[in-house]
Amino acid sequence: MKIKIQLLILSISLLFTSLTSTAAAGPDVPNGTLTGTVTDKADGKPVIGATVSVPDVRNGSITDVNGHYTLNNLPKGVYLVQVSYLGYATFNQRVDFTKTKTLDVQLQTSTIETGEVVITGVSKATEIKRDPVPMVAIGKAYIDQHSASGNVIDEIANLPGISAVTTGPNISKPYIHGLGYNRVITLVDGIRQEGQQWGDEHGIEVDQNSIDRVEVIKGPASLTYGSDAIGGVVNLITAPAVPDGKILGSVTGIYGTNNGLLNGSFKLQGNNNGLVWGTVISDKEAKDYQNQHDGRVYATGFKEKDARAMIGLNKSWGSTYLNASIFDDLQDIPDGSRDSITRQFTKKITEADTYRPIVSPSELNSYNIPVLHQHVQLYRIYDNSNFNIGDGNLIVNLGYQYSHRREYTHPQDPTIPGLNLQLTTYTYDVKYDFDMGKGYETTFGVNGMYQNNTLGYSTAFPIPAYHQFDIGPFFVLKKTYGKLDLSVGARYDSRSFSGQAAYIDTSKAYFPSLYTGSNPTGTPNVTQQFSALNKTFSGASYSFGGTYNFSDKVLMKANVARGFRAPSIAELSANGPDPGSQIYHVGNSSFKPEFSLQEDIGAFLTLPNVSASAEIFRNNIQNYIFQEQELNPDGSPVITQGYNTFTYVQSKARIQGGEFSLDIHPVSWLHFENSMTLTYGQNLGTGGKVPDSLKYLPFIPPLHTHSELRGNYAKGFGDFKHLYAFVGFDHYNAQNQFFSAYGTETYTAGYNLLSAGIGGNIENAAGKKVVEIFIEGTNLANVNYQSNMSRLKYFDNATVPAGVQPGIFNMGRNISFKVVIPFDLSKHQTPDNKM
Repeated sequence: MKIKIQLLILSISLLFTSLTSTAAAGPDVPNGTLTGTVTDKADGKPVIGATVSVPDVRNGSITDVNGHYTLNNLPKGVYLVQVSYLGYATFNQRVDFTKTKTLDVQLQTSTIETGEVVITGVSKATEIKRDPVPMVAIGKAYIDQHSASGNVIDEIANLPGISAVTTGPNISKPYIHGLGYNRVITLVDGIRQEGQQWGDEHGIEVDQNSIDRVEVIKGPASLTYGSDAIGGVVNLITAPAVPDGKILGSVTGIYGTNNGLLNGSFKLQGNNNGLVWGTVISDKEAKDYQNQHDGRVYATGFKEKDARAMIGLNKSWGSTYLNASIFDDLQDIPDGSRDSITRQFTKKITEADTYRPIVSPSELNSYNIPVLHQHVQLYRIYDNSNFNIGDGNLIVNLGYQYSHRREYTHPQDPTIPGLNLQLTTYTYDVKYDFDMGKGYETTFGVNGMYQNNTLGYSTAFPIPAYHQFDIGPFFVLKKTYGKLDLSVGARYDSRSFSGQAAYIDTSKAYFPSLYTGSNPTGTPNVTQQFSALNKTFSGASYSFGGTYNFSDKVLMKANVARGFRAPSIAELSANGPDPGSQIYHVGNSSFKPEFSLQEDIGAFLTLPNVSASAEIFRNNIQNYIFQEQELNPDGSPVITQGYNTFTYVQSKARIQGGEFSLDIHPVSWLHFENSMTLTYGQNLGTGGKVPDSLKYLPFIPPLHTHSELRGNYAKGFGDFKHLYAFVGFDHYNAQNQFFSAYGTETYTAGYNLLSAGIGGNIENAAGKKVVEIFIEGTNLANVNYQSNMSRLKYFDNATVPAGVQPGIFNMGRNISFKVVIPFDLSKHQTPDNKM
């Protein structure tokens, strides 16, 4: 471990030394300014309220009544400037701020949404269409219009190539191209989220009300995030700074009819000459959700409280933003048990568990958290800094997280946690972006993390106490040759584990505890739970790809990437129950790291009224790790400490598929959007023929098509502006390619879902928003269905009556109402509203 830390210090020291010498040789950076006017190309009239931004440096402005804007405190160098406004094609252009002081822009009306820019996994802000790595992004408008989603991952789970493994409406884990858990990294403002991702029911501890934008990288081509990004990256991005001189805020309320969701949020942000600050405070709760098949589903309610604060500086020398947040969630623990005759839900009331009463209607319809529940807290402090040094940017992202997860599973002793895990994580990410000359955009960096997991007082011990250290240097190089954009990069990762041996005292029935004495082998009723573990895994990854722009209308992308992932602590050492997941996990310390090779190719067409795309991928994975259920000789599940037993195993695997889209815009205000996602997962085994029951991988989403007819009317009627309405139809094929061995998975029937939404703004005579209204309905036909990606599908009694479909069904009809009331506390108005 000391060697690893010394290597980290040496790497960062060398990087800083190089940068300091570069900075010393250069002149002082003056305060850069860019001004201009944004007009309509057709009639030359000013475009009022257009957003002019420089994504890389978090600087921006909003055009005034004359279409004029001013950007101050700009660094020297070449950066992408983006100008956008609803109903116009987004304008993107790289500008050298040392040479250009004025930039006038003419926007052209367009029915096609183009010019999306991302900042995740790239050296500098880049248009999605010009980057060879498969990506997708959504903004604030999409998030607002999909307010029926119970959490931030559900908001993106309907995008092509993306899905989610769920445990009720408030717990979702992102899946990208059939990969999830510790194969997908979730970021918050570029800082990796760490909260025991190995757990089936361990969701993403992020306040959905604080997220303004989401960017997703599909596949292992993201070289800047390390081992666990072999499946992709989800970057949750908070709101940008408000215009200079402004203090703006909003109050948001959401109500969901299905489970009585109550979600309230208060937001306030300010900017005084580059001194920026902001806060978001949220509170949401829900009762048990319901469907026609099950009625209300017991123990699916929750209560969540969140708070975050930010303070930062945005100046000509760069920017720095210090953030702190608290996530506090009380989450029911469902197990699906039912009365054998009436099929009504029952609940555990004693440790012996010899009798379970039926849950009363009043308890099913209550906001109260039951005795058996989770308490998940995550405290996070992180800093995002971007310094202009020499001819480039030094980016430093540092983070601290403390995750405390408790699962209370003792009905007669409600204060004693069954599970009590305390994970402390320090993350670091230091990189230097610069132009080598002749258009070579280059990034060199090093990042990783240090973790310390401890076991608090509890009675269930699925994983040991451990230390973990990650380090990974990397580089990325980009170059444009006319119509061809090329990108290449490489990375080398090293991960070290140090797991502690542990012994369990089982002398007290139902309440095993950690043995802390000096003679574990000679003490009665003391057994070894974990052996000491010391492992180091290392491996290289790389990516090479290109985008060829045949014209402004047609382009093609191709990318080849090799990914690396070290096994997680659960996969190596698990030997205990996770009460919330209803599983007893068994790991294997002899596992090897995973290596993948993914090929992506895509074609894109953009015409005035039609856009289309076709993207396909193939991912071959060596040493793929997954869980399979253990069975007794008679075919019944192996029960360990009251839970079904699942063992981690390794095999070769192949996941392949594609996404296809066709968007038709017959008139400027009408959009007919269509997409289809295909994902196939195959278990290739370890040699020889693979039996039919083993030939498919678990948790692979079925064929999914989405069609949406949407109308937008920005001018509106009277005081109602920026109106929209949509009707959506989703088809999910039956999933008959499932991992059936050992009863791990079962067949899932296909289903169709109908959705719709309507909303807009109410504005005053001065054109300012007074109220924003968003209404969304999901599963409007109230279909009874089970998703193969829902873990609740397998929550039921060990035996069910003949002719009864086992498991819990997904949520029925739900209509969500979201109201946002913005307010302005600014003391004065400025001629130019600068961000």
